[in-house]
Amino acid sequence: MSAEHENPAVTKEQPSGLRSLRAVAGQDLQGLPTLKTDDGKALCVLQVVPAMETGGVERGTMDIARAILAAGGRAIVASSGGVLAQRLKLIGAEHVELPLQSKNPYVMWRNVQRLKKLIVRENVHVVHARSRAPAWSALQAARECQVPFVTTVHAPYNIENGLKRFYNSVMTKGDRVISISHFVNEYINRNYVVDPERIRIIHRGIDVDAFNPDTVSQERVIMLANKWRLPDGVPLLMLPGRLTRWKGQRLMLDALRELGDRDYCCVFVGSDQGRKAYSQELMQTIRDYGLGEKVFITDVCDDMPAAYMLSDIVVSPSTDPEGFGRVVSEGQAMGRAVVASDHGGAREQLLPDVTGFLFENRDVKAFASALDKALSLNEEQRQSLAVAGKQRVVENFSKGQMNRKTLSVYREVAAEYGIGTFLKQDS
Repeated sequence: MSAEHENPAVTKEQPSGLRSLRAVAGQDLQGLPTLKTDDGKALCVLQVVPAMETGGVERGTMDIARAILAAGGRAIVASSGGVLAQRLKLIGAEHVELPLQSKNPYVMWRNVQRLKKLIVRENVHVVHARSRAPAWSALQAARECQVPFVTTVHAPYNIENGLKRFYNSVMTKGDRVISISHFVNEYINRNYVVDPERIRIIHRGIDVDAFNPDTVSQERVIMLANKWRLPDGVPLLMLPGRLTRWKGQRLMLDALRELGDRDYCCVFVGSDQGRKAYSQELMQTIRDYGLGEKVFITDVCDDMPAAYMLSDIVVSPSTDPEGFGRVVSEGQAMGRAVVASDHGGAREQLLPDVTGFLFENRDVKAFASALDKALSLNEEQRQSLAVAGKQRVVENFSKGQMNRKTLSVYREVAAEYGIGTFLKQDS
């Protein structure tokens, strides 16, 4: 697409109802419960993850670190390092590099000693583990140091045998167990015996300041449109996510073939992360299905809000159920029609025929029908769906609600361990 061409996706007006739902800047850090005790002590929270790369767990760790600091606490993250480690320091958090990505039993045992030293040296009050291998080390260290231990279960882990079940069980051993969705909570209760009083359901939150149509400039959208050079004048379907089979790119190609001569353009946005065989399979399938003029694959996008604005329909056809997929919430927050597989956390995030469309998992014809429904929306229906989707995310799946609820968990366990009492009013 040349710069001279007018792209309807670029010049498209925002649904008017979205303007009345303008997000307040920085609202994810507003109304946080204080992490200062009544005697002025700052609660120190240590989050433990394998690495600080660019996944959902790592982004959640960064978000909570920022919230801890904003609430008057002290934020430390222990990991093996990664691209986000430096960003932690930039926001005022502390990063300690330890080999926490290792599943080697000896290294995990040594990590117990390393974490114990860290807890004592830095006067850590709460330990929060977000992944299984480091959680085993963190659990033992926290117990020996007699400080509260919190876990977050981010997904339904595979249980292939008794050993795997035991390995996964560490995520249910926290003084509080945070589940990122009701779907994940059902998995926990189905497979493990956990006192319901210890479980807290805290949905993963998205940044409703960044993912807000009002805050995305036309210049950003035009810049991305020129970079992608997609066909003009047709609806754009976008599937964001790394190129891996369970994310559903191949399934979507099968569904697109069912649409026949329907006018649309589709883009898969994500890295193959070295999975060359799968990306080559996708490109060959595109050619075999005669979709070369309609379906395109591009690498990771560094301005996803602009990508959502450029799109008309956002698709999340994961074949394996996700605990809570950000794409479903981000698409709704941006006022786009979302089409998703009817399983996992998507059932909680999306209201069928109100904020988007669900289809039976792996059912190609049902998938194609859902895409056709989304493509057939008139302007009034699009605006109604956009307003409903934005409102649902702001009210239920914002980063602000995730921050407030998570910090409340830290206060609960700290009080139980006699670390201090906290003001009842928010800071």
